[in-house]
Amino acid sequence: MGGMVVAPQAPAVEAGIEVLRRGGNAFDAAVTTAFAQTVVDPQMCGIAGFGVANLRTADGRHLIIDFNATAGSRVRPDMWRELLVEQDWTGYGYHLEGKINDVGYQSIMTPGTVAGLAEVLQRFGTISWAEAIQPAIGLAEQGFLVSPELWRLWNLPAAGERVPMRERIAHTPASRQLYIKPNGETWRPGERLRNPDYARVLRRLAEAGPEDFYTGELAKRMAEDLEANGAFVTAEDLASYRVRVLEPLWFSYRGYELATNPPAGGGICLAEILKILEREDLASLGLNSVEYIDFVARAMQAAFADWYGKVGDPAFVDVPVDRLLSDDHIRVLYDLVRSGAPIVVPCRVAEQGTTHVTVIDRAGNVASITHSLGSSSGVVTPGLGFTYNNCMNAADPIPGSPNSIAPGKARITGMCPTIGLKRGEVVFALGAPGGTRIITGVLQALINLVDHGLTPVEAVSAPRFDSQSEYLDCEARIPSWVRAALAERGFKVVENPSLYGNFARVQLIARDPLTGQLRGGADPRSGGVVLEV
Repeated sequence: MGGMVVAPQAPAVEAGIEVLRRGGNAFDAAVTTAFAQTVVDPQMCGIAGFGVANLRTADGRHLIIDFNATAGSRVRPDMWRELLVEQDWTGYGYHLEGKINDVGYQSIMTPGTVAGLAEVLQRFGTISWAEAIQPAIGLAEQGFLVSPELWRLWNLPAAGERVPMRERIAHTPASRQLYIKPNGETWRPGERLRNPDYARVLRRLAEAGPEDFYTGELAKRMAEDLEANGAFVTAEDLASYRVRVLEPLWFSYRGYELATNPPAGGGICLAEILKILEREDLASLGLNSVEYIDFVARAMQAAFADWYGKVGDPAFVDVPVDRLLSDDHIRVLYDLVRSGAPIVVPCRVAEQGTTHVTVIDRAGNVASITHSLGSSSGVVTPGLGFTYNNCMNAADPIPGSPNSIAPGKARITGMCPTIGLKRGEVVFALGAPGGTRIITGVLQALINLVDHGLTPVEAVSAPRFDSQSEYLDCEARIPSWVRAALAERGFKVVENPSLYGNFARVQLIARDPLTGQLRGGADPRSGGVVLEV
């Protein structure tokens, strides 16, 4: 059929493009790419993870497949109240005594990735489940070359109180044996990493079907290990897990119709920011000028104040979506932003280790899938070869908030895969990994494309900033005098030396609705590959 695949990992993109080359559609390619990503980026994503898929067919059917992780049935809302040490200033989590919400068995939620990818393929795919998994089996069995990005992820020190990835991958014996060599070093860039245990698991999954992960032999092996080590997730939790098939959250921006994911995802926060920005001529302010960053950053703060304070799992929390996006409410937020008054954000949490794939095929089918492990629990069940999520680190340990802990409850996520249409035709699709910075990264790539007329490559590569509280983090490519002027306006500007910093890694495809021509942009901040056939 042909089309384009954009994602951070070269072997995974190649697997997806080969599906298109053989006549598969965008949904086939996206699921195949996603499975391959679980092999070659094993701390960013995995079959024991979670995610969301934004899907649109060429004939106009449009669905959100929400496969968020859910808290195990053994959790209690107040179980960690007394263990809270502090909240991370970035919004990337709560620090508890012993880090038990972040690393180890108690950090795991019931995973949704297998069910989610199966749902995508069952609804819109043309290839078999086994065919979609086969390239991942080959990568796990034959091995893949460790990328510089993966090596850096394993070895870079963590900021503040966060647990370094080097400690995470050494947390359980099975994980340590897989990722750390006998000499105590991680695998180096260019070395071939094989994972025969995971290859066997994937082959079993391909043969027995996705249900094996939740009710079959794989489920039994997982549940026994989780039970023996004090996890909150039980065999019954695995068996009862279901994805949520939802209508997109639709909103307009400067003549475009945008479709993104509803709560508990980040789409509503993205929509609020864009509706505030729509009241100004952004292009006239000058991209990344003092006035521009001041306005956009404060709009971020205003929307995040709503998102952190009012948004949670809609099965447990009444999220006032219509009111948050109403003209009256947006006008109030715009006036607040323009007043210069301080905006107080009740900052919460998000995942760090995530990945994304965007695919558009020649027929006009679109798949934008974000999936994650959180920031990785460090738990590998002996003989299975994959790491579990650590989604409990994104649950509020204090009862009474929209994002507080409850059995079966999903937590908020910054994921916001988004598809843009004009006069009913798809003109772009994008998404990103990067925790709550997914929202601000997707935002900036989108307005770079729409308001500033940048190409997809320019849109994802332009200097980035993020503000979810009084702090403003800017890449060093934003000049020092601009950052100094913003500090004078009251922002607590983070001294960030990185030219391409720790921001969301946006994967974008733009489409000409008249010719069908595709142009891709893969974020240079961490890998990134665009392939077309």
